Amino acid sequence: MITTAVTGMVLSAMPVGEYDKRLVILTKEKGKITAFAKGARKPGSAFLACSNPFSFGTFELYEGRSAYTIMSVNITNYFEELRPDVEGACYGMYFCELSDYYVHEYEDGTESLKLLYQSLKALSLSGIGKLLVRRIFELRMFQINGVAPQVFACVKCGRNENLTRYSSSLSGVLCGSCPSGESSTLRISETALYTMQYILSAQLTKLYTFTVSEEVLSEIEIFVDIHAKGQIDRELKSLKILKMMLS
Repeated sequence: MITTAVTGMVLSAMPVGEYDKRLVILTKEKGKITAFAKGARKPGSAFLACSNPFSFGTFELYEGRSAYTIMSVNITNYFEELRPDVEGACYGMYFCELSDYYVHEYEDGTESLKLLYQSLKALSLSGIGKLLVRRIFELRMFQINGVAPQVFACVKCGRNENLTRYSSSLSGVLCGSCPSGESSTLRISETALYTMQYILSAQLTKLYTFTVSEEVLSEIEIFVDIHAKGQIDRELKSLKILKMMLS
């Protein structure tokens, strides 16, 4: 029997049959995969604890004709700090579902996996709020998948100066010299613009090392929500739950 080892994180788990689980795993080597953990719901199973969302480590897989089967695991982080934190766990599940939405099988999942790992860690940090963590995660996930808003130059003329408005229809900023030709533009402050530029250009290890005022965060949330509506074609269940919990 030939097996292969992958590094990844469990995004979701679903009961199958009497004792098994079907896992969706975001892996560095193979992107998003589906794998079965046989007997994972049996008391005392070696897969009992590792077949839950947020479980990160190395998975040894057997590749069958139509699916993977987990043969062994070595979990290095369960993100236990999120499990008793209802709000943090809801954010984490949303991050996992958004990763599931964007990442595909047989593609390089390295950047998405790194982002998800660092973002889950950031949810437990006291110096940065969970709302900001969410917006950083969303913007970088858009960027990894080539659908980030254009915030570095005017989407019409390409100038990178005097960027004062955000166009929802053009998914980017406009300079003061370019007429939008539409009514759906919003004023964007210099601070909000700089923050979004930083989020999309900073090294991953520097992403969760700053805070912003409530006013700037509220402004960024508006732009990210507008952009997300144009990029995601269905309502994510975890986001609906998160909104209900925060309302």
